[in-house]
Amino acid sequence: MTAASKLATTLRERILEGSYARGQSLREEHLAAEFGLSRHTVRTALAALAAERLVNAAPYKGVEVAKLDEAEIRAMQDLRCALESEAVRILSTKHPQGWPEDVRTPVLDEISRLRRLEAQDASSWRRLEAAHAAVHQAIIDAAGSPRISEAARSLDSEVRLLLAGAHEHYDPQGLADEHEEYLRLLEHEGPVAVRAHLDALSAHLLPDSPT
Repeated sequence: MTAASKLATTLRERILEGSYARGQSLREEHLAAEFGLSRHTVRTALAALAAERLVNAAPYKGVEVAKLDEAEIRAMQDLRCALESEAVRILSTKHPQGWPEDVRTPVLDEISRLRRLEAQDASSWRRLEAAHAAVHQAIIDAAGSPRISEAARSLDSEVRLLLAGAHEHYDPQGLADEHEEYLRLLEHEGPVAVRAHLDALSAHLLPDSPT
């Protein structure tokens, strides 16, 4: 792993765990001094984070941690809904009589990992966000569409940043229960359940959002 990649990993985790506030300026010279790296290395790391949409770079303003304003949150939720709904539609078409165990088991495994965080890592929102995102990725992967899975996985950092904005409303046990019920609804209601589930999250992120 290059120095720039290592720095990008460190900065990514700081952003996702909330060590850097949304909208906070990340100045090249300060990061170079803190980590003992060249500004070129810092610039490369920040460019990688910009590609993940975790930071925004603007002329004359420098680099700032992404704020995820209302428009961006709605756009992200719409994109997540499109990808997950299509995955669920594929699954429902393949398995009209109900999802078989080999489809359900990987999702239930991720839900179990989420539930186990209650005893081990309940204080770590970063792990909670990652586990939460992994449940949704498992649902999408179950459809067996490499392109849809790839598109969803490319959003991982941005989705985790989105979920971090609502972490005070969730705990591992509650999230696990909610997603077990969500899995049941997906089998019976199909893509309609995806929109309802994501709207519930939007209601936490955007208090005035209709549900």
